Amino acid sequence: MIWLQNALAFLVTLSILVTIHELGHYLVARWCGVKVLRFSLGMGKIVYSRRFGKDQTEWAISMLPLGGYVKMLDVRELGADQIAAEDMPREFCRQSVWKRIAIVAAGPIANFLLAIVLYAALFLHGVPEPVAKIRLASAASIAYQAGLRHGDLITAVNNEKVQSWSEVRWKLIQAGMSDANPLVDVERANPDRSGSISRLSVELPLKRLSDKELESDFFNALGFNLAGSPEVVFEDLQADSPALKAGLQAGDRILEINHRPLLDIIDFRQVVNANANKPLKLLVQRKQNEFEVDVTPVSQDLNGHTVGLLKVKLKPMTSEMTLVQASALGAFSKAVEKTWDTSYFSLKMLGKMLVGKISWKNITGPLTIADYAGQTSRSSPISYISFIALISISLGVMNLLPIPVLDGGHLLYYSLEVLTGKPLQERFIEMAQRAGVFLLLTMMAIAFFNDIVRLMS
Repeated sequence: MIWLQNALAFLVTLSILVTIHELGHYLVARWCGVKVLRFSLGMGKIVYSRRFGKDQTEWAISMLPLGGYVKMLDVRELGADQIAAEDMPREFCRQSVWKRIAIVAAGPIANFLLAIVLYAALFLHGVPEPVAKIRLASAASIAYQAGLRHGDLITAVNNEKVQSWSEVRWKLIQAGMSDANPLVDVERANPDRSGSISRLSVELPLKRLSDKELESDFFNALGFNLAGSPEVVFEDLQADSPALKAGLQAGDRILEINHRPLLDIIDFRQVVNANANKPLKLLVQRKQNEFEVDVTPVSQDLNGHTVGLLKVKLKPMTSEMTLVQASALGAFSKAVEKTWDTSYFSLKMLGKMLVGKISWKNITGPLTIADYAGQTSRSSPISYISFIALISISLGVMNLLPIPVLDGGHLLYYSLEVLTGKPLQERFIEMAQRAGVFLLLTMMAIAFFNDIVRLMS
């Protein structure tokens, strides 16, 4: 059933984005006085249509749900002899070059506007996000050597304030793409347990990472990630569990292991796994009481390695959350900034792919998009809306690329017309269109190949 949910979420997403994109073309075409013959959601054979308005524009649903189009009165398609004399002033090619530019650019712009509206709504409503508190892997990590410590709260990256872990991640990804070492501001609780806070800045050496590490999960390469709750609580114990035999119960909270305070569940598991058949001293809290228990993890072979197990189920690790929220004006401002940053980042990624700095494996196709659509739709409405906004930006950026057959290709033609003072020759446009179709099909083939590799792996 998951594949069906993915497919439905993908089709809903695509329908929304294509409708908004084509509405951009349609509305600006009408505003510029161009006669619109058909508005189609989908491609290929029309399965349902109705005509509305003074111009009797045909509103249609077509068989293939991948895309859509707005068909305008165009002498290149119909021929001059098929257009009534009174309609000629409303023919697309008769419009000024600036009107044609506005009509073509309106589709991608509509996608950017949709993203801004969706992000603004989310920021106005409030988005629950994990706080930017970090968990260090070890004292040998790059992050530790740079000056970060476990439990540090990141408050700014390159002097730009951040409220959540996703904002930190985004800022660091941007810094990595810029080949720069970002400056990270943190708040650190003083070890004297007085509750006082120290504030300091740390330069994170992203330049030390390879291109491959930056493309993958570079947080692991740096040696830090999102911190989880320090609570380690037994949820269930197996009948043959060493912990159960030692007198432990469901609901017991582990405070220390071998007289060392625990950082989180990951820390607890690592210590247990590394001590097969070796006794461990646990400091346990049960309700209001604290006591010590000696327990010895049993050994078990796991993927060719011997690990220690207590055969217990732990309560899932959670992260400290915050509500990222803004006023109406602040939400709009944050939405515009996020849309701009995402668009710029996408273009920068494409540029690095072209020069070989980033692998073409990062190109994703409809299968991956459908998978993410399904995942986010099952997660929460906020996640799904964020996903739609992100894909809307990607669609807008993609359509603005100067590739013939895309909106960006037509904008390139009209820009050259502005510079030269005359339209390009039809023969040149026809050759460019063929090249554009070939380039587009090649990119689609790469995207499908990457999708299949991801699914298989």
